[in-house]
Amino acid sequence: MIKRAWVVLCLLVIANLHAVSQTGGVYKVLSPDQLTSLEVKAEKGKLVYRMLFRGQAITSWSALGLQINPGSQDEKTAIETNSRRSNKENIHWPLGEDDMISNNFNELQLACRSASSPFKFIARVYDGSIAFRYGLPASAGVRSIKRELTEFNFTASYTLYQYHHESVFTPVSIDTFTVPSDLPATLTNGNWYISVGEANNDNYTKAELKRGAISHGLAIAFMRDSGVAVTGAFLTPWRTISVSKTAIGLHDYSQLCLKLNPPPPGGLPAWIKPGKLIRSQLNTQSGLDCIDFAARHHFQYIMFDAGWYGAEFRSTSDPTQVIPQIDMPRVIQHGREKGIGVILYVNYVGLKAKLDTILPLYKKWGVAGLKFGFVDGFTQAGLTWLAAAVKKVNSAGFILDIHDNYKPTGLSRTFPALLTQEGIRGDENSPDAFHTTTLPFTRFLAGPADFTFCYPNGKNRYTKNLKVSMGQQLALTVVYFSPLQSMFWYGDPNEYTNETEIEFFKWVPTVWDESHYLAGDIGKNISVARRKGQTWFVGNAAGPEAWQTHLHLNFLAKGKTYTATIYEDDGNESIRKRVIRVKRGDSLPVSLAAKTGNALMLEPVK
Repeated sequence: MIKRAWVVLCLLVIANLHAVSQTGGVYKVLSPDQLTSLEVKAEKGKLVYRMLFRGQAITSWSALGLQINPGSQDEKTAIETNSRRSNKENIHWPLGEDDMISNNFNELQLACRSASSPFKFIARVYDGSIAFRYGLPASAGVRSIKRELTEFNFTASYTLYQYHHESVFTPVSIDTFTVPSDLPATLTNGNWYISVGEANNDNYTKAELKRGAISHGLAIAFMRDSGVAVTGAFLTPWRTISVSKTAIGLHDYSQLCLKLNPPPPGGLPAWIKPGKLIRSQLNTQSGLDCIDFAARHHFQYIMFDAGWYGAEFRSTSDPTQVIPQIDMPRVIQHGREKGIGVILYVNYVGLKAKLDTILPLYKKWGVAGLKFGFVDGFTQAGLTWLAAAVKKVNSAGFILDIHDNYKPTGLSRTFPALLTQEGIRGDENSPDAFHTTTLPFTRFLAGPADFTFCYPNGKNRYTKNLKVSMGQQLALTVVYFSPLQSMFWYGDPNEYTNETEIEFFKWVPTVWDESHYLAGDIGKNISVARRKGQTWFVGNAAGPEAWQTHLHLNFLAKGKTYTATIYEDDGNESIRKRVIRVKRGDSLPVSLAAKTGNALMLEPVK
């Protein structure tokens, strides 16, 4: 037994030596599967890196470092010492796309010194991804970061799906585009699909990508702040690069941001309850009707949006006072009797003035959650305030949804009450079929998003908002991940009288045990399968053109037959339901007209 243990220990040491090595001044880190590598060196006084995947260079040597006040981190940089470690763990995450997340990586830390100050370069290499950040010790005396020097110099020209905040996506060449692009950024040249992302931004500025100094290059840019203030020891956000041979393969990295954030200090709270909501009109009767509707349709929440305490942008509006049209105690009590929670919107104006007052007050009222509106997701001051506010909401025992321009960087790992955020062009802003089939490969790689579905009914088709079919709307509730989903953003609940059209919303969950991207390409089409318990849900959506394919049902359990209930467009602006039997190994035909979709629920036959 002792001899066997010694052999295992020797193998682990040998594996770790292979994972991180130094040759000729180049520090190399391999992923656990040894197919992804990061190389770092100090060359001509500058710190540079490159990424390789399956033996091919994804980036050429690219700059690293920070320009600080008063000096510059890129001058006379030398690597003084290095340390390394490996990590292998499984994270139980019942609030995600998979209830278990593998967090396996090899890490390299380089202690560096430039002409101006010491700093640390920290890198992790995962299967298919690299992540790196910078650390400044308190002893460095740095007061500000004037510029981040990080570059992404790719070895070929790529098409970038450029976007800003909640805008549309515009495919542009990285060699010619002129308007900076948000993170996460998705690129492809037909051979590789790449996502460049950010994780753990809780005290930095919002960084964007601009054209680099050389061909095929991108560079980090501060677009809102002239610099980042530094106090004491300081860690920058992680910069990430993930690579796949297929568009659907990018989904393998959709939980990378969670892995790069610290776990919740006290563990995952049992009180956090994901779910679906319907937005109420600003009166008592609508609140009561929404609660009854939610209870009948297996929803968990209703929400009072902007205006429940007055004009949201006015400093005279008080989020401790309810407008006369709403009897808030009555609504909350009715919700408690029906098992439905009430979520309240508060604008940034009110949050900054009274966050510490409203949290204990709302707890006394019996409020279940908050929605933040029009926060500052751009500047260091705004993001630092927001992270502190999220921590307070989490500690106070409320679930949270952040709306408007804010996009996630994985803070939900540390503060799991932050179930979702907007940072997306949802149904409110009339996205077309190109947009709806681009989002799974772009924005959703950063984390969950509240898409604010504007599902039609017999009285209102919401044609101003909806550019895709009802069947695609159903499909997107599976395709788009959000632990808190706004299923009915507009409309009186009493207007939804055709139960066949909305039945799927009863059953579709918002968190999952297992997820797979089955087929699809950016802006063209998408098929996603997700499991909760023993039941599978599948969403299929076509982009601007019709889509015909066959889906292989190899994700189903062996030896079981499933009843597949299919909800699809009937050609008359309504939903048709049909039922078939399927099993593992079957090939399911999908034939969708442009801008349409369908949703499936597959239950094992007992």
